[in-house]
Amino acid sequence: MTSRLSRRQRRRLSQGVQYALFVAVLALIASYADWSRLRNQFAQKDLALRLFPEIITTALRNTVVYTLSGFLLGLVLGLVIAMMRLSSVAPYRWVASVYIELFRGLPALLIFIFVGVAVPLAFPGTEIPGGTYGKVALGLGLVAAAYMAETIRAGIQAVPKGQMEAARSLGFSHGRAMVSVIIPQAFRIVIPPLTNELVLLFKDSSLVLFLGVTLQERELTKFGRDLASQTANSTPILVAGLCYLLVTVPLSFVVRRLEARADKAT
Repeated sequence: MTSRLSRRQRRRLSQGVQYALFVAVLALIASYADWSRLRNQFAQKDLALRLFPEIITTALRNTVVYTLSGFLLGLVLGLVIAMMRLSSVAPYRWVASVYIELFRGLPALLIFIFVGVAVPLAFPGTEIPGGTYGKVALGLGLVAAAYMAETIRAGIQAVPKGQMEAARSLGFSHGRAMVSVIIPQAFRIVIPPLTNELVLLFKDSSLVLFLGVTLQERELTKFGRDLASQTANSTPILVAGLCYLLVTVPLSFVVRRLEARADKAT
């Protein structure tokens, strides 16, 4: 009987079976879950309401500040490293390659420990400007720069070579052509992956808890963990997670729209 079905009918039948299996698995999991215990541990309404407005005015605000400062530092440093990676001077390329491989290969946690512990030991008496905010910006920026550098480099190389030739024919120097013609076009190409990097940095900002922060410097994860420990309930962690989604879901939607627009342009 199956052989008498057309290709479209077989495809629809296969999809229907998969949907039915998916629903059955969800129903099975839901039937075995102890929803009352989950509700008591993660969904205490009164406790959730007590988190406001501090979870927004302090925790979410700090998370956004940490993310944006790290992103901006990583963007500037990533652009410099990308230019070094494309340089005709061999030592520049070597330094850029070592940096990219090093900071992409190490966990972000180790970078934060390095910034918080190793830097003060290596340079006694020196302080990173901005205190905790400066340390977080530096830690996130060092990690982000390694990924952004490769993204920007790919964007620069994606610009047609004729653009550089046209700029040089108009009397532009190589440096001016890069700044005025090539780099602006490259950034239009790499906006979607850079936005995606912003989403990743927003989540990586949770590593600030390993630097040791004051109550007013806590971000969402630290805030949720502290309140969960004080109340012996996980509702603050759930609310903190929802605050992350409040930012990351719209950003992810923006990334998909930008990628779709870029695909149509090509």
